[in-house]
Amino acid sequence: METSLVLQNLLSPPVLFFFLGVIAVLVGSDLEIPAPLPKLFSLYLLLSIGFRGGLELAHSGLGGQVLPTIIAAVLMSMIVPLYSFAALRLKLDAFNASAIAATYGSISAVTFITAQSFLESQKLSFDGFMVAALALMESPAIIVGLLMVKLATAQKRPDDKGMRWGAVLHEAFLNSSVFLLLGSLVIGILVALNSPHNVEKMAPFTEKLFYGALSFFLLDMGIVAAQRLSDLRKAGAFLIGFSIIMPLFNAVIGVLIASAIGLPSGDALLFVVLCASASYIAVPAAMRMTVPEANPSLYISTALGVTFPFNIIVGIPIYMALVNKLIPAA
Repeated sequence: METSLVLQNLLSPPVLFFFLGVIAVLVGSDLEIPAPLPKLFSLYLLLSIGFRGGLELAHSGLGGQVLPTIIAAVLMSMIVPLYSFAALRLKLDAFNASAIAATYGSISAVTFITAQSFLESQKLSFDGFMVAALALMESPAIIVGLLMVKLATAQKRPDDKGMRWGAVLHEAFLNSSVFLLLGSLVIGILVALNSPHNVEKMAPFTEKLFYGALSFFLLDMGIVAAQRLSDLRKAGAFLIGFSIIMPLFNAVIGVLIASAIGLPSGDALLFVVLCASASYIAVPAAMRMTVPEANPSLYISTALGVTFPFNIIVGIPIYMALVNKLIPAA
């Protein structure tokens, strides 16, 4: 791997602000971000990438590599929880294994956004239709995870009157991140096709503010991730190892799929990042609601305390080097 890729990523403003948040916690600073602001910036980032992705999707349509990429992404979100569950069952009960497996089958939108910023710093192009893959990968992982709970724990829940599938499906498809991403994507398509003059009016909001908002959000994520470090003691060496090895394993599979589909290097990196990331918002919310037997400190601390910082600090450059090996830039 080229060390220059790691260095360039480490010295990017968003990643540096992430480190600043971590350091603030470690040195005992009273730095904190008022609760409503991280949520606001999270919604802004989702709106922005969804809208811009819709614009690109309107131009590209569903031809070429678009549909195969989206299908492959959805299949990965269904398959990753299955073999993750099998690996986790070596040490964990079915409840915790299912919750963590679903977490790693889903995605981290912020990791995806950070990868986009990395590509921009490398002056590598990428297509907006990858946002559609991002939006569609979250729900299948939640549903597969809950099905595994249902199948693996039927005898342990003799009084279970059945999972509240209405609530489960509502959480899977209408949670705030999926809803806003898909809604913004549709709006971007409609604007691009019917009122393209309005695209320029949105540009100052969706483009020029984006990098600063990402930096601010990662500052907060650094604080939150550092606060989760104490939970890692409960996770133990097995789960800490899993939360690093599984993203790397998924990344290798992702690169092979991207190569088979014929994705260019920029899109290939984004696809790999989707495969290698883990959810720390949508899936934990669904699991808390439907699998109360699972320990939240395990599936949240591994995804947020280990996998997320690993991916944004060294994972993305590693994946880029892997992509460059198999998919040379055009």
